[in-house]
Amino acid sequence: MSTEIRVPSLGESIVDATIASWLKKEGDPVRSGETLAELETDKVNVEVSADQDGVLQKILKYEGDTVGIGEVIGLIGEAAQPAAAPPGEVEKPQPAATVSENQRPPSPLARRIAAEHNVDISQIKGSSPHGRVTKEDVIQYLEQNAQQPTAPVTAPPPPPERPTPPRPAAPPLMAPESPYRREERVRMSRRRQTIAQRLVEAQHTAAMLTTFNEVDMSAIMDVRKRRKEAFKEKYNVSLGFMSFFTKAVVGALKAFPRLNAEIQGNEMVIKHYYDIGIAVGAEEGLIVPVVRDADRKSFAEIERDVADLAKRARSGKLTLEELQGGTFTITNGGVFGSLLSTPILNGPQVGILGMHKIEERPVVVDGQIVIRPMMYLALSYDHRIVDGSEAVRFLVKVKELLEDPETLLLEG
Repeated sequence: MSTEIRVPSLGESIVDATIASWLKKEGDPVRSGETLAELETDKVNVEVSADQDGVLQKILKYEGDTVGIGEVIGLIGEAAQPAAAPPGEVEKPQPAATVSENQRPPSPLARRIAAEHNVDISQIKGSSPHGRVTKEDVIQYLEQNAQQPTAPVTAPPPPPERPTPPRPAAPPLMAPESPYRREERVRMSRRRQTIAQRLVEAQHTAAMLTTFNEVDMSAIMDVRKRRKEAFKEKYNVSLGFMSFFTKAVVGALKAFPRLNAEIQGNEMVIKHYYDIGIAVGAEEGLIVPVVRDADRKSFAEIERDVADLAKRARSGKLTLEELQGGTFTITNGGVFGSLLSTPILNGPQVGILGMHKIEERPVVVDGQIVIRPMMYLALSYDHRIVDGSEAVRFLVKVKELLEDPETLLLEG
């Protein structure tokens, strides 16, 4: 008798998913609770687990197929019972391979990275409790092997000189058989398709403009230098820049509330709570988990939330609820070296702040040229409900709060 493998609930407002990978092949034994397949939705990945022990009898939907909630994607059959030993014979012990039957197969992302670098993934030891090889294991393996010195190679003796043959004419640059004109066709992931669609929608539906300013980071860097050790010891989390920027944004949103709104039909919905999205660069593209009630959290709580959300975003372990409902977004291109950029709105929000790389530059202070750590800030906003002067004053407010960090406590 077969048991159907069905697509589980995918979360609020999500009705379908794409099969990212099967972790088992037809005929493979499975155990109750073991992950059989991974589904990819617009927001998060969902695992499909076995409801009973048995054998993966049939795969009905394959990688790349779109499936709906409750749809049957495969069948589990009963495991074959081993034949009894004839009378008088001693039953032989099971193969030693059963020792590792709890080990889970490598993650799809780990397999993809290993394939891109021509690495035999069976040579990599998994660090998870079940021995599963993850993306981090593959990256660590690649880094370790890259650092290993290679043995010197003795060059062979040069061949005897021969008359130089006439040089053939160079092939045409556009020759289709040229080995240097290689192309690769890769299917866009479900999440990448959604990101692309929403970025285009944001530019088509909003009257998006960007205003720029710069902030002197001296005061914040001084606070971090003096307090980082005591802060880490007391709260067990590092004091980064994001807590300062989150607090400054909240203070500016309170002063200019239409940056914390959205448009619904002919109405503006102005929100008097502050759920700040923090953009995180992950393997499948930019993900924006949300720090809830940022105005009511301390610097340590914000830093702890940001670190946790970023870690789980990169490992694909965020829940759908953690990605929904932000009121304003902060994105930091500076971690990748960006000096200046124009961030795109994260609809239906009407404002997004872009942080950038800190660079020491000559600036004039009290009539003197001095070297200061400076950062360019960019505020993209929806001009349909946010006036230009309002956006400029919002960004100036953020600048003032960052350059005088003590005021962040007063704005709290």
